[in-house]
Amino acid sequence: MAAHQEKKLAEERKHQNMQNGTKASQGQWGRAWEVDWFSLASILFLLMFAPLIVYYFIMSCAQYQCSLTDPLLDLLTGNKHLSDIWNRTPMLTYRAAGIYFLWVTFQVFLYMSIPDFCHKFLPGYVGGVQEGAVTPAGVVNKYQINGLQAWIITHVLWFANASCFHFFSPTIIFDNWIPLLWCANILGYAVSTFAMIKGYFFPTNAKDCKFTGNFFYDYMMGIEFNPRIGKWFDFKLFFNGRPGIVAWTLINLSFAAKQQELYGEVTNSMILVNVLQGIYVLDFFWNEAWYLKTIDICHDHFGWYLGWGDCVWLPYLYTLQGLYLVYHPVQLCTAHALGVLLLGLLGYYIFRATNHQKDLFRRTNGNCRIWGKRPEHIECSYTSVDGTKYYSKLLTSGFWGWARHFNYTGDLMGSLAYCLACGFGHILPYFYIIYMAILLTHRCIRDEHRCSSKYGKDWERYAAAVPYRLLPGVF
Repeated sequence: MAAHQEKKLAEERKHQNMQNGTKASQGQWGRAWEVDWFSLASILFLLMFAPLIVYYFIMSCAQYQCSLTDPLLDLLTGNKHLSDIWNRTPMLTYRAAGIYFLWVTFQVFLYMSIPDFCHKFLPGYVGGVQEGAVTPAGVVNKYQINGLQAWIITHVLWFANASCFHFFSPTIIFDNWIPLLWCANILGYAVSTFAMIKGYFFPTNAKDCKFTGNFFYDYMMGIEFNPRIGKWFDFKLFFNGRPGIVAWTLINLSFAAKQQELYGEVTNSMILVNVLQGIYVLDFFWNEAWYLKTIDICHDHFGWYLGWGDCVWLPYLYTLQGLYLVYHPVQLCTAHALGVLLLGLLGYYIFRATNHQKDLFRRTNGNCRIWGKRPEHIECSYTSVDGTKYYSKLLTSGFWGWARHFNYTGDLMGSLAYCLACGFGHILPYFYIIYMAILLTHRCIRDEHRCSSKYGKDWERYAAAVPYRLLPGVF
């Protein structure tokens, strides 16, 4: 197969470069070529237990009022058996399957069939056809950026139905939450399996494929860098942004509607969760073109990690705060609510301002002003698989002079605000900040390992100029 031949040639190039005393960027840029025992153990753990973790959280809310300890206590004391819990779990239904099929099909239609028009009348919004970053093989893919448009159309139809047409209840998502979980799992596993088969037999670009020879690692982390069907359907962009993130705000709205149905009111905590997470989602789509430059698109290959994660992990665990508030409505005092709002807005400001500084610096090639001054930077270079040398600049002033990933700091502040909106009655809604802290810390380490391999001594100079990764003076 062509992919196997490309793998052999790539490894020969890597070996030759190492003999010449240089790092082979094609072996380090993106995910790994080889799998150590710790990575393999982590992969196996996630493949086996990540779906169970999602089920456990959702089941705990449905059967144990969001207690994470009571199910374990029931099992350990013999009060319940696994079969008892499983038998009380709603199964896949034709209704849920139909809802999910129509949802995904509709998002594919919006993604593929309606070119972006928002950039024509929204000042400052960048949409339409945009170029991504250079891949390890030196390819520059083009993308149809229309996520904001898809989000707007979807939510206009949602509110039109809720206020006028009444084709379905706004609580439809909550009412079918667990049956929809099985649908999301089916899609997640199906697309991940298809992506692996595609990587072996008909890759979009064989030069951007990576094979370790370990089935589990390749299945989870992906083989193809940018798997595509046709010219425009890009797996990474679609599944990273649609259908999961478009659904995020709809899921929260459905939870709010259920709270109204059950208790006759929507609490200020539920409103805060909807508003703060809505800002985050809208920011994602407003800056979808910028997202093409992030680690997800620029370094991650498409496998189970992204395919299943975007279909299941994101919509089910990122919305735990709203789900929790359906079972435990919390009415916050004014001071608490105001504090949560300010923390969330400050976190968003830091997250957005930090990313804006970096984007401005890149777009102007450093010919701009940050905090009223000409930006400081480190000159660096890197080489793609085809031997082409590229030059880049790493910003060392503004927020980027405080820490190398200060945008993640703002992200964590916002994440904490979502959790604090739920009060202090249970630990379940705080899973999100715990998870995000682990994820973003790990992402810092992954990103810096890649940058060190990619830029070499230039990265060492950058790390010396900006010594902290996430928290100035601490880490």
